Amino acid sequence: MTTTPTPPITEGYAQLDGIKLHYAECGSGDTLVLLLHGFPEFWYSWRHQLPVIGAKYHAVAPDLRGYNLSDKPPRVQDYSMELLVKDIVNLISFFGKEKAVVIGHDWGAGIAWAVAQRHPQVVSKLAALQVPPTQAWQANFTLGQLFRSWYMFFFQLPKVPEWWASRKNFVAVEKMYQDSSFRPGAFSDEDIEAYKTALKQPGALTSSLNYYRANVFKSLLPRRNKQAVSAVATVHAPTLFIYGELDLAVSPSTVRGINRYVDAPYTEVRIPDSGHWVQNEAINEVNTALMSFLEADSGEGGRTA
Repeated sequence: MTTTPTPPITEGYAQLDGIKLHYAECGSGDTLVLLLHGFPEFWYSWRHQLPVIGAKYHAVAPDLRGYNLSDKPPRVQDYSMELLVKDIVNLISFFGKEKAVVIGHDWGAGIAWAVAQRHPQVVSKLAALQVPPTQAWQANFTLGQLFRSWYMFFFQLPKVPEWWASRKNFVAVEKMYQDSSFRPGAFSDEDIEAYKTALKQPGALTSSLNYYRANVFKSLLPRRNKQAVSAVATVHAPTLFIYGELDLAVSPSTVRGINRYVDAPYTEVRIPDSGHWVQNEAINEVNTALMSFLEADSGEGGRTA
C-alpha cells in the first residue's frame, strides 16, 4: 500500500499594485484556494490546513499587508478595507486565475466577506471562520459584544497598545493565545515564538494595529439607520461558516442569521469546545469541514452542526 506524499510548504513573494506580499503555498492543483489570517498572526496560522488542502488544490496563505515579511505601508489609511480587498483581488490575478476559493479567519474572514460582496466575479466559494459579515455584526451588536470588543477601542490609542503588546517580550501576546484557547496543546512554545518573531519585524506591530484604527469606527459599529440589506452586501458564492462557540472575542449572538446575507448554498459548522483560534484548536474538525466544502458540488449545501 502506497501513500501520497504530503506536498511541501514553500514560500515566495507577489509583487502587486503598489505592494509586495510574502506568501506560503502548498500543492499545485487547478483550483486556487487563498487562506487569509487574522490578528495578530501571519501565514503560519494555516500551517495545519496548507498540506491538507494542498494535497488536492493550490493552497496559498499570504502574509497580509503589514504582517511578517509583507510590505508595511506607514499610514493608518493604508489599511482601509478597500485596500485590503484590492490586495486579494490582485493576488488572484497574480496566480493567473480569474476566480479563487477565499477562506479567512478573524480579520481575514472580514476581508473574505468583503471580497465576495464587492467582487463576486472572483470568488468561486467562500469560507469564513469566527467572524460574520459586517452587516451581521452590525445587526447583532449588543452590549455584551461591546464589552467583548474592548480591545478594539483600546487599539485606537497611539503608541500605548504597541507598548502594552510588546513589553516583556510580548508577554501579552503569549497570554492571549494561552488564555483564550480551550483545547490543551493548541499552541506550542515554538508556535508562540513564531508569532512573536513575526510581530518583531520592523513596523509589523503598528501595522497590525492599524487594521483596527483604519476600520473599526468606519465599518464595524452599528449604524443608527438600519436599512435593509443591499445587493452589494449579499454573497452569491457557496459559503461555509465555521464557529468555535467558546470564542471570547465574538459572542454567539453576534453570529446569528448569517444565512440572510448569502444568496447561495450555505453551510454552518459549530464546534462547541473550541475558542477563537478554531483552525489551531479544532484542527481535524476544521480540516474535515473545509475539505468537504471544497469537494462538494456547488449546487449542494446545507446546515450542519
